[in-house]
Amino acid sequence: MKSRNRRTGITLVHTGDGKGKSSSAFGMVFRAAGSGMKVCVIQFIKGNWKTGEQEAAKQFDNIEWHVLGDGFTWNTKDPEQDRKSCREAWAFSQQKILSEEFDMVILDEINYCCGYDWLSGREIADFIRQEKPPWLHLILTGRNAPQEVIDAADTVTEMKMVKHAFEQGTKAQQGTEF
Repeated sequence: MKSRNRRTGITLVHTGDGKGKSSSAFGMVFRAAGSGMKVCVIQFIKGNWKTGEQEAAKQFDNIEWHVLGDGFTWNTKDPEQDRKSCREAWAFSQQKILSEEFDMVILDEINYCCGYDWLSGREIADFIRQEKPPWLHLILTGRNAPQEVIDAADTVTEMKMVKHAFEQGTKAQQGTEF
């Protein structure tokens, strides 16, 4: 693995209406961990329910995983609490990014927070441009990435749904969706 002073950290955004944004980021988590990098995953939306990725990450001592969201926001009973949790997760994320402890940080579903006006794209983009360590790999996921975040990123991938089993009445399946 290249030393930090020889590495160019990149910022990636996974967005779009198709499946695979978080899954792609989690694939990178395991790739980086397998290469000896220290990785931090911070989930902004998902509440405390068991996922296969989180369980798999427990097998690695170089992956730190944090679930800081209150659950799926379209079912929210307390939007102010969701906003507060998001702001706390963003402050926590900034601390982890600046700690110099990690080689890669994933901000899973942070883009949704901008869509709900809990965070601004400008705030995130300014932090990326001005504060992110130059050797750190940073991945942001979620639909509707703000243009400011897209502009601040080095690599942006938009997932497009062509077809989904849910449209045929198949509920989310363990192992493929969670």
